[in-house]
Amino acid sequence: MSKKILIVSSSFYPQNSPRSFRTTELAKELASQGHRVTILTPFHYSQEEFAIEHNLEVKDLGKVKWRAFELKGNNFTVLFKRGFNRLSSLLFEYPNIELMTLVKKALKKESGYDLLISIAFPFPVHWGVARVWNTSKPEKNPAKVWVADCGDPFYGQENDSFKLPFYWGCVEMWFMRKTDFVTVPTQGAIQAYFPEFHSKIRVIPQGFRFEDIQIHSGGKINDLLVFGYAGSFIPGIRDPGEFLSYLCSLDDHFEFHIYTSSPQFVLPFVEKSKDRIKLKALLPRQSLLYELSKMDFVVNFENIGSKQTPSKLIDYAIINKPILSIKTGELNKVIVQEFLSGNYRNAYVVNNPDQYRIQNVARAFIELCN
Repeated sequence: MSKKILIVSSSFYPQNSPRSFRTTELAKELASQGHRVTILTPFHYSQEEFAIEHNLEVKDLGKVKWRAFELKGNNFTVLFKRGFNRLSSLLFEYPNIELMTLVKKALKKESGYDLLISIAFPFPVHWGVARVWNTSKPEKNPAKVWVADCGDPFYGQENDSFKLPFYWGCVEMWFMRKTDFVTVPTQGAIQAYFPEFHSKIRVIPQGFRFEDIQIHSGGKINDLLVFGYAGSFIPGIRDPGEFLSYLCSLDDHFEFHIYTSSPQFVLPFVEKSKDRIKLKALLPRQSLLYELSKMDFVVNFENIGSKQTPSKLIDYAIINKPILSIKTGELNKVIVQEFLSGNYRNAYVVNNPDQYRIQNVARAFIELCN
């Protein structure tokens, strides 16, 4: 039976981010399964043609005006700006807190939906829904069912250098009391949330349409060993330093291609590696996966604990390449040498890759509506 669905997200096509992929792929698939899908998101001119192509309705959430400082200037200025950005994010969730007001204002104009899916990060998207959601008078709500979809956890995260102030825990409890369901990408992520809400939590992983991914199907392109990584880094947590230092110490001939938005962690090793470590320009997701599919293997830098799992592992599973998984501070040089010699017996295994097919993911959300 066709459902009327509203998806609220600050990230949507054509943005190149995990949350944008979550929103975009889910909206496309729900529409292809016959549901009437509206996306409430900040406007981008390219969304108009995209919406027509995929039978979607896109409404403007409003212009996001608040911005963090751009890290430009001399060393002292950059240091001050970085500190201000970090502190304002920790204490006030600035600049993302603006989204709470934008979502609240936009939702007051919406009604008659069977299902509302709010997608975070950032979490003020959920908080904006909570400000208009009335648990005592459900007939006044914009939808019959509200599902708050979470990628990485907020208050219970374990991969940041700083712990959030206690009052953000109160905010998290406030919005979770209102929502009907909370969805998280992995079973381990449930432990990042307060136990009283575990009965509301459902595991629905990130989903992609495998058929849309073009993969290099030929043989090895050249005799040189080539491997790659795509993603961001976190100092001391998802930190490439130990691994890159070890690679620089070797005499082996290889190329390690790194696609990242945090090049500052790679640049010191590029020259030391004698051109074996290559910092590459960021690519759209499908182009990136095609490039990675040409390589001998791919690299994953693990998060701390089990509450957060890198979404890149799904992409790695789609291209079906051996995965060398690196844990910060616990580099296993024996396994690294095995990979460099073409022995992948200790490759990381992504279990049940079919769970990441967007067709299955979309049906799981509809089941919550039912």
